[in-house]
Amino acid sequence: MSLLYIDPGSGSYLVQVIIGAILGIVMFFKNIKLFILSLFRRSPKKQQDE
Repeated sequence: MSLLYIDPGSGSYLVQVIIGAILGIVMFFKNIKLFILSLFRRSPKKQQDE
């Protein structure tokens, strides 16, 4: 039976990569959601000064 060993330096780097990937995916889909919502929202009409 072999044990899996990850030294602390590689382990912390691996954790940073995983967290960065998760946050990148979250922001990617958040931007898509905001873009889609902006298509359905009305833009406020500008009042013309007369």
